[in-house]
Amino acid sequence: MALRDAQGRLAPRAPADDGERTWSVAGLARALADALQARFGAVLVRGELSGFTRASSGHCYFTLRDDTAQLRCVMFRQRAMQVDFVLADGLQVEVRAVVSLYEPRGDLQLNVEAVRRTGQGALLEQFLRLKEKLRAEGLFDQEHKRPLPTYPGVVGIVTSTQAAALRDVLVTLRRRSPQVHVVLYPASVQGPAAAGELARALGAAAARAEVDVLLLVRGGGALEDLWAFNDEQLARAIRASPVPVISGVGHETDFTIADFAADLRAPTPTAAAELCAPALVDLRQALTGLDTARVAALERLLAREQQRLDRLQLRLPTPARSLHRAVLQLRDLGARLLATHAIALQRRRQALDARATRLGAAAAKEYARRTGDLDALQWRFEAGAARARERRFATLDALARRLRLLNPAATLERGYCLAWRSDGKLLEQVDMLGSGATLVLATSRSAARLELATVDAVPHPLATLLHTGVEDSP
Repeated sequence: MALRDAQGRLAPRAPADDGERTWSVAGLARALADALQARFGAVLVRGELSGFTRASSGHCYFTLRDDTAQLRCVMFRQRAMQVDFVLADGLQVEVRAVVSLYEPRGDLQLNVEAVRRTGQGALLEQFLRLKEKLRAEGLFDQEHKRPLPTYPGVVGIVTSTQAAALRDVLVTLRRRSPQVHVVLYPASVQGPAAAGELARALGAAAARAEVDVLLLVRGGGALEDLWAFNDEQLARAIRASPVPVISGVGHETDFTIADFAADLRAPTPTAAAELCAPALVDLRQALTGLDTARVAALERLLAREQQRLDRLQLRLPTPARSLHRAVLQLRDLGARLLATHAIALQRRRQALDARATRLGAAAAKEYARRTGDLDALQWRFEAGAARARERRFATLDALARRLRLLNPAATLERGYCLAWRSDGKLLEQVDMLGSGATLVLATSRSAARLELATVDAVPHPLATLLHTGVEDSP
């Protein structure tokens, strides 16, 4: 039975008789792992990422290597989530890791705790970030690519006047496609200002509108040398150009952002020159083939039309027979026309007579109905007018009676009179008079002015009359 120490590790077996110690495989592996951790602890290691994979659990597995050696590495999910850039093959990185031994396989490995970019790996990370950004915007989508002209007449070249790629393109075009004209739009292809110059050259070509296709070319080099072609401004200028763009940057294994943004990517500048225009030899062969096909098609057409003409000539009748047939046909058509006209005329007459009969009956019926309605309306009008006249006369009589009752002249005719003061106010109370006042009395027939020396109140005549009438009543 295996024994374990206080840390739970397998303890070595008791020494054999010969004095040597015997280890189990697991015990020795753990002892080695402990020794490595105790000897090295956390270390910083610089190298290139290779064989990078990310498991579904989120753990990352890769190899860190240089020119002469390599080490297996593992980075667990919690550590990998803290990395702020994309891990990919080819990145130059510096890792902080713990040296350990993977016991199930007995492999030496680095348990990575942190990663940071170094050297070219930072450029590659920047390249990948820009590529992903522009791809997400749809800048590289195939449906946005412009079709290349089949037979361009003028080819524009955007590159440096000192570039070897320019000589390769010119030699290739002179050898394969001497029928095309070339326009050079010079720009730097390396250095901090190169990307802006390349974008401006593309804009100048678009503004001048003198070429059918543009070649954006440069020879091979390191990633830093080709970095001007990984510029976002240049990529957008390529997509904004109304002229189709073919990129030929570096060697076949070199890829830049300009390659993805261009309408067609050529592996080399020479290949770009070959792809932009067909070879003159091929054009001549195609032209010869088209001419041969044209002659053959024309000969077949002439033969087919000659055969059709012969068949039509056999079917063509003689003039006399055609004239006789036409006369007979004309007579038949004339007789049919007369018969059809007579039948149609008879039908129209019958229909007209039937409509006239129905119209007369309907008119008589409508006249009788309208006459009865008119008589009824006239009777109702006269009766209503008589009732209204009677109501108006009765109203007028009642108003006349009321008017006669309210007429002041009728009151005066019954023996009453009206009294006014000299200032024109109607006398309503005795106290409105004073000593020496002037009073005007009016009856129904005359009026008189009275000068009053004194004013004495006397009993009201109507009150006396009413009192007397009450006492004298039975």
